[in-house]
Amino acid sequence: MNNPLLAQDLLPRFEHIRTEHIEPAIDQILSDNRAQINALSALEAPTWETLAMPMQALSDRLNNAWSIVSHLNTVKNSEALREVYKRCLARLTEYETELGQNVALNEAFRKLAESDAFAQLDEAQRKSIENTLRDFHLGGVDLPPAEKETYAGLSRELAELSSRFSDNVLDATQHWFRHIENVDELSGLPQSALDGARQAARQRDLDGYVITLDFPSYFPVLTYCDNRELRREVYEAYLTRASDLGPDAGRWDNTPIMTEILKRRHALAQLLGFDNYAERSLATKMARSVPEVLQFLEELAVRSKPVADREFAELTHFAREHYGVDRLEAWDVGYYSEKQRQDLFNISPETLRPWFPVERVIQGLFATAEKLFGIRVEPASDVETWDPDVRPYRIRRDGETIAWFYLDPYARQGKRGGAWMADCRVRWRRQDGSLQLPVAFLVCNFTTPVDGQPALMTHDEVTTLFHEFGHGLHHMLTQVEVSDVSGINGVAWDAVELPSQFLENWCWQPESLALISGHYETGEPLPVDLLERMLAARNYQSGMQMVRQLEFALFDFRMHAEFDPENPVSPLEVLHKVREQVAVIQAPPFNRFPNSFSHIFAGGYSAGYYSYKWAEVLAADAFSLFEEKGVFDAETGRAFLHEILEKGGSRDPMALFVGFRGREPQVDALLLQAGIGEIAET
Repeated sequence: MNNPLLAQDLLPRFEHIRTEHIEPAIDQILSDNRAQINALSALEAPTWETLAMPMQALSDRLNNAWSIVSHLNTVKNSEALREVYKRCLARLTEYETELGQNVALNEAFRKLAESDAFAQLDEAQRKSIENTLRDFHLGGVDLPPAEKETYAGLSRELAELSSRFSDNVLDATQHWFRHIENVDELSGLPQSALDGARQAARQRDLDGYVITLDFPSYFPVLTYCDNRELRREVYEAYLTRASDLGPDAGRWDNTPIMTEILKRRHALAQLLGFDNYAERSLATKMARSVPEVLQFLEELAVRSKPVADREFAELTHFAREHYGVDRLEAWDVGYYSEKQRQDLFNISPETLRPWFPVERVIQGLFATAEKLFGIRVEPASDVETWDPDVRPYRIRRDGETIAWFYLDPYARQGKRGGAWMADCRVRWRRQDGSLQLPVAFLVCNFTTPVDGQPALMTHDEVTTLFHEFGHGLHHMLTQVEVSDVSGINGVAWDAVELPSQFLENWCWQPESLALISGHYETGEPLPVDLLERMLAARNYQSGMQMVRQLEFALFDFRMHAEFDPENPVSPLEVLHKVREQVAVIQAPPFNRFPNSFSHIFAGGYSAGYYSYKWAEVLAADAFSLFEEKGVFDAETGRAFLHEILEKGGSRDPMALFVGFRGREPQVDALLLQAGIGEIAET
């Protein structure tokens, strides 16, 4: 018990965890689990108490250790940790495959499902068992022995390939930087970006400025830098990461890895009786068929593309008339879009930064959640963290602690890019009757504070924070006590984005903006004229933004649905075909976007990226009820809490949505919210 990963602490002892603790802990847990599973598989008359609850306990113990390890691998990556993580990942993959193909255990759960006692279980318990039996099938339990071995090999290889893909992206992102000594090369960059570039140079013991491929550095260059050649250089470095082209051509090339991943996913799906991996993906989602998803995406494309074409034509005309640019290249679009936004609305992300200091935004976010859901968020003291910038919090309701979370807000070396929520602990009622509270990791990569000045956020960063906190609330406010369907567990992947995208709406409401904004020096509220301009600019280029996301979603889904192992088409070729259908911006020949698309090659969104748009429809339609009743209407907020957030994965997501909204969702809600429906009709 000296190993902190075996201690089962509710809040991990991060300051005591060492790399050398990881393998012994994982090996011990896997060994203990295997011994207990053998006994559970032999039960003659299994019950919830004798089979399902002990299995939850085994899964929970493993999750409580591995959630920490996988988290540290993304936020505090090192060569030593990476190697240990890979070795443990291989053992976990083997264990999970072995578990999914355990015929005796599957039979024990089948007996429980067919017993008279099953009908007496509550809804969450029944859903847990139904999901377990479904997952046994998807894990290959019905396969003959030789095919089980093939399945196990494919699973093992996929885990290793995905890990390599992710490592390559991280290494390629963090290796490249551009050292600039003359500030004139950075003309147009706002002071916040210059301060960040100066700090990045100091961290490398260099004078002047350093531009990196971390998003808080990359994005301002593409948006504000007058130096067109530098924009192109940074754009090319970013869009050729982990590929055969660009400044690090071939060094961390993911091209062959992508093909190998697709081959194995397709083979795995066919072993299970699916025609392709897209069909396999939908087995655990709201959407019922490949044609349904394609029809959904193509309907949005048909309705959005004319608007996007019009927006791009207007941008092209603007750049030609005002700046003499005859042809917009991909690295020009962000720059001239920002110029056009300023011209149309006299507002930019940098204009708004002073009114969104990180402390005010965080407190306003918590106040918004408190008003909507009747909770209170408080800083937690004496809690160990993995970095000095990490902030621990507790959530209370009626004076009682109901959840904990860690907020890791800033970009740094060794930390994966992007933003995400992950579970640290899952809420469930243990066998001894005690209740394990949920604990969440909320991770972002915002611009760090510089020279003692507070970190100032763009409104996009504010929206990202609200998005991830929405995921966190889904995990933390659940009232389900069955771990398999508690919080985000068991939630269909194309519904899991509902709470996150739903909460983003409060970044745009005057009532909530009053809570999350205030000038960092004076505290004065966002001026009325600035608020009006910000709201007027909300749907600027909404058509272009829509088709960009549809491009990613169609690329992902078609690539998995149409893959042919006899004649494998490269991901880049699929992307070219999709772009011909929906894109309005011509990508340069060197663009290698798929090589760093971690969501689908190293994350949970393979043949599922469409989930963002699917859930956006749910979120827009859910929010429309608040537009009718009032954005802080207590009754509506509590209804969303009780019907969606508290239920977790214990019930079919469509039933939950109908329980809240009173009907099934409507696509028009999203188009109207984006301003596309109104434009398309005129």
